[in-house]
Amino acid sequence: MKPVKLLINLGLCAAAMGALAYAGLQLRSRLSIASAGTSQLTGLDQLFVGNYIELLRGADLNRPISNDPTPQTFVVKNGEAMSQVGANLQKAGLIRDGDLFRLYVRFKKLDSTIQAGTYQLRQNMTVPEIAQALQRAIAVEAQVVIPEGKRLEEVAELLKQQLPGDSFSASDFIRLVRKANYAYPFLKDLPDGASLEGYLFPNTYRVPQNPTAQDVLLKMLDTFGEQVAPLLNKPNPKGLSPRQVLTLASIVEREAVRSAERPIIANVYLNRLGQGMLLQADPTTQYALEFTGKKGAKWWQDLVVEDYKYKDPYGFNTYQYSGLPPGPIASPGLSSIQAVLNPDNDKYLFFVANCNKDGGHQFSNTFAEHVKKLCQ
Repeated sequence: MKPVKLLINLGLCAAAMGALAYAGLQLRSRLSIASAGTSQLTGLDQLFVGNYIELLRGADLNRPISNDPTPQTFVVKNGEAMSQVGANLQKAGLIRDGDLFRLYVRFKKLDSTIQAGTYQLRQNMTVPEIAQALQRAIAVEAQVVIPEGKRLEEVAELLKQQLPGDSFSASDFIRLVRKANYAYPFLKDLPDGASLEGYLFPNTYRVPQNPTAQDVLLKMLDTFGEQVAPLLNKPNPKGLSPRQVLTLASIVEREAVRSAERPIIANVYLNRLGQGMLLQADPTTQYALEFTGKKGAKWWQDLVVEDYKYKDPYGFNTYQYSGLPPGPIASPGLSSIQAVLNPDNDKYLFFVANCNKDGGHQFSNTFAEHVKKLCQ
């Protein structure tokens, strides 16, 4: 090759290499700017980043880190930069390259829409799939279980046990339940000064992880409105008001152990009401004693003869006051409410627990028959 031609080729080669080096520097510079900034990318930056992502890193974007489908909790904190989110994803083993994630969300204009919150991600997700998933934060929830037949103080205690932390206050919950100032249709006929006793529907609830007392109470009242209020508004054979149905159902809930006996027990009390007899329901006496703080023992204590003579100022002791008590004594479940709405048709006026203490009862039409069935 002639010296002149050789020199020309060497010059062209050097120029090409210089151009490539310059392009590489420009690419690194543009990628650095794109990765570090927060403002919208310019058209030139979009071109550089787009070519880099799609032509050079496309395989990395669409190749999951593994095929493991196990859900993994991932948290994005308030105010957290996307560079930190990418680094955290890489540290958690969800992606290979945190910087590539950062570039991708900027290029796709997803960085401003990624929400702080808790997510369930998997290692078999690609970078684009993870970026899309981070647009939809899931609310972290806690589960609480409230069984049937608990009075409001017991409900508050159970909630506090199941909702550790400072956000939920049992004392605030009790105060709100006793205040009873809520605009639900099923509460419109609530007597002045009455609490929400009986309206704290027993159920399994999912609530925010750190709920306030009001959050939980409103959830319970919403559920009552959905599941119970429609039943209470239906006609019933004895013409009871919705609150009377709820009150009697709360007594049935405290008395019945066997589900099959609920309609029978409900009818015993309805028969007694129909004949003007005292209900003489032990749970109302238990409620009256603790309601006024007369005894130091906890809820639903065993009764002695003197307890039945107690005339509580609120009229709950049905051994001393005729008719139904002024309101529910606990929160009944659906089966007890249904028992009051669809009672048995027998003529029983009395019942007593089986002597073998199996949870069942013996029923009688007359007091003489009832006495014979009392356990000695």
